[in-house]
Amino acid sequence: MTFRVRPFLRSLLHLSLVSQIVIGLVCGIALALLAPDAARSVALLGDLFIAALKAVAPVLVFVLVAASIAVHKQGQPTHIRPILVLYLLGTLGAALVAVAASFAFPTTLVLNVQPVAGEPPSHILDVLRNLLLSAVANPVTALTQANFIGILTWAIGLGVAFRHASQPTRTMLLDLSEAVSKIVRVVIRLAPLGIFGLVASTLAESGLGALLGYGRLLLVLVGCMLFVALVMNPFIVFLAMRRNPYPLVFICLRESAVTAFFTRSSAANIPVNLALCKRLNLHADTYAISIPLGATINMAGAAITITVMTLAAANTLGIGVDMPTALLLCVVASLAACGVSGVAGGSLLLIPMALSLFGISPDVAMQVVAIGFVISVVQDSAETALNSSTDVLFTAAASPRELN
Repeated sequence: MTFRVRPFLRSLLHLSLVSQIVIGLVCGIALALLAPDAARSVALLGDLFIAALKAVAPVLVFVLVAASIAVHKQGQPTHIRPILVLYLLGTLGAALVAVAASFAFPTTLVLNVQPVAGEPPSHILDVLRNLLLSAVANPVTALTQANFIGILTWAIGLGVAFRHASQPTRTMLLDLSEAVSKIVRVVIRLAPLGIFGLVASTLAESGLGALLGYGRLLLVLVGCMLFVALVMNPFIVFLAMRRNPYPLVFICLRESAVTAFFTRSSAANIPVNLALCKRLNLHADTYAISIPLGATINMAGAAITITVMTLAAANTLGIGVDMPTALLLCVVASLAACGVSGVAGGSLLLIPMALSLFGISPDVAMQVVAIGFVISVVQDSAETALNSSTDVLFTAAASPRELN
């Protein structure tokens, strides 16, 4: 028996990470269907995996960004500006897709759920204010609370300061960056076990029954996200690269979207995206900044969620929405999406701000948020998969000369 098991385990270890993740996914689904009680008991595997990613991501981003800036050579391009343009264009385009889908397939909500506790921002200025306060947060607090705006601010500042340090000091920063990256690679190798635990426990606890009542709403949400991922984003990438975008699109979906779908956290998926950028031979000075920045401001999925849920609530309450108002909603949803925290359900608490455009009361707005949490098993997973995979996609599209 031992003779047979060891070769089998060795063959599993030699499979690609994506193949191992698919095996973990299938095993998790099978366990949830065949033995729900046992499936709940493996939740610890998923919790440990997400906790490990969240623990290592802030340190990795801080060290990697600081080291990249400190050793960056004058005159060497980083392509950050075109990446930012793609981020903003993609988010606004996603909101426009959501408006078109909501008009074509209007949905209604059953507003009889209990309000959800929380303090959503009441105005877009609140979102911008929170972003500015996050940027000047204490660096230790930013690291412990995974405040990536604050982490980026301090990492950029220290990186610029270290540019004037001695060569041994800058070499030490590079060595520290490589050491943290090795730890990250170990954590990522545990993804198959983590996803096995996440899938098994989630299906065993929630099942699909709670989602059936909101099937039409989910179809509009997920349909918009699929359209953006498979049609709009490839078109944007084609305009940037002037070549067939789909090989790159499918690489990003396969190797970034899969893990993001199950971790449901753009922040937790930062190490996965950084590792993918390295495999794509993108320039380290570029992706060290663009990937953590994208986890904060590149939120096409969040813009879709905010827009579709807002228009569904307006339709339920009989509020007419004309085209100028819908376009204003696109802008508000895009700006609000840039302030979404990179954690599960981060976009839902921004829905009341968008609903305030139509004079919808906070009590009703929080009921809409509660519906969002009911369907978040699918909605938030798909949203995060789109957000996170697009970070790599646009980073690669804006620096095609770095690709093999």
